[in-house]
Amino acid sequence: MRRLLGIIISSLLLLSCADASVKQYTLEVVAEYPHDTGAYTQGLFFEDGQLYESTGQNGKSSFRKVDLATGEVLEIIRFDDRYFVEGSVMFGDNLYILTWESRTAFVYDAKTLEFKTSWKYPREGWGLTHDGKNLIASDGSSVLHFMDENFKSERKVVVKLEDRPVRWLNELEYIDGKIWANVYTSDEIVIIDPKDGRVEGVIDCRGLLPKEMRSPDTDVLNGIAYDEKTGKIYLTGKNWPRLYEIKLTRQ
Repeated sequence: MRRLLGIIISSLLLLSCADASVKQYTLEVVAEYPHDTGAYTQGLFFEDGQLYESTGQNGKSSFRKVDLATGEVLEIIRFDDRYFVEGSVMFGDNLYILTWESRTAFVYDAKTLEFKTSWKYPREGWGLTHDGKNLIASDGSSVLHFMDENFKSERKVVVKLEDRPVRWLNELEYIDGKIWANVYTSDEIVIIDPKDGRVEGVIDCRGLLPKEMRSPDTDVLNGIAYDEKTGKIYLTGKNWPRLYEIKLTRQ
């Protein structure tokens, strides 16, 4: 209960942010696409115009190559029941996939999706992205870890909004020089300066998935994907029936 209360308070602090230097945004839905309601979305990204998704839960974890237009799974990697898969990203020649509490990271060939190796990972795995130089990972705290391709720590930053740490950072995406991060169990996304961890913007995503499309299995907002080829941004959530192309509206 204490942890849940902390998450709720963190969410309220984001929505009530008073610093005029922190930009406030809402969303405009441009288009919507089918999304597998069995996909407990943990990682979401595009590579060369192709959509990929990692999904969690013990016994249900997977990595998928997905057709955007139909939501069809074109190729899938399944994981042993002991692994709860988290964030994923392609960086260089490799596909990197984190697990939550197993302290294990998997590496696959980015082109063939063939398994290469596994690594001992030093912390809980949550979100994962890259900036072209480093892997960037969250661990559920307010800290973002910048690592090389062998998970060696290069540096870390504490994410802060008005000098307050923003905890529960989850799925990540690197967009136009900034890091976008889902804040776990909330309807907010924060836009972060990777140099110092300062939150530059807060995106209010409340109401993105209509109430009538929710079911008992529908879970939280989680999943940000940026297609560099088109400049389009997409959002979804865990077990959501839709994936949305969105645009930001400044408040």
